[in-house]
Amino acid sequence: MAYPSLEEISAQLESPDSRDRMLALASLRRVPSVDAVPLIKKVLDDEILQIRSMAVFALGVKHTDECYPILVRLLEADPDYGIRADAAGALGYLGDLRAFEPLVRAFYEDTEWLVRFSAAVSLGNLKDPRAHDLLVRALDSKEVVLQQAAIAALGEIKDLESVDHILRFAQSEDWLVRQRLAEALGQLPTPKSISALKYLEKDNHFQVAEAAKVSLQRLTG
Repeated sequence: MAYPSLEEISAQLESPDSRDRMLALASLRRVPSVDAVPLIKKVLDDEILQIRSMAVFALGVKHTDECYPILVRLLEADPDYGIRADAAGALGYLGDLRAFEPLVRAFYEDTEWLVRFSAAVSLGNLKDPRAHDLLVRALDSKEVVLQQAAIAALGEIKDLESVDHILRFAQSEDWLVRQRLAEALGQLPTPKSISALKYLEKDNHFQVAEAAKVSLQRLTG
């Protein structure tokens, strides 16, 4: 199968047909970052929100010096909260520790829960221990998905001090919260983690029990 050339992709990104632009953007997955990013930028302001979203995600996967400032600008200033959330998520994929401060600001200052959720997830992806205070505070959120994100992120940053804070979710009514807890505890080797995982291994929801079993094996060998 012959792949389109950069010239063909570039022309396709300017097509009036949104499907052409979408296909062109998807084809950039096989293109080196240095060549792909200038082309991705062509559709960052596309009239079709799904194309913009794809382009923002692509910037998180293609690592060049241009990606970080573009994503921060979108996170801080884009009028569409979906794009701001996409930018927060892409910054996590990018793995640039400079993103810590913008993500923290987004979590505290953005009024949309989806943006705050993406920021919390990305702080976990960055694996920066400075996120401890923010993530512990997020555990008290009224939005269950934010609790899930915070629990998972505390596991990602291997925050042993957070074990006491997250154990209160062992009896959460939401099975996804309990599953995130079981997964996170597998990255937090403490006696309390093992004890909690033995409890969660008997959970009446299969996926929670399975996650606890996997985490126990990880901690106990």
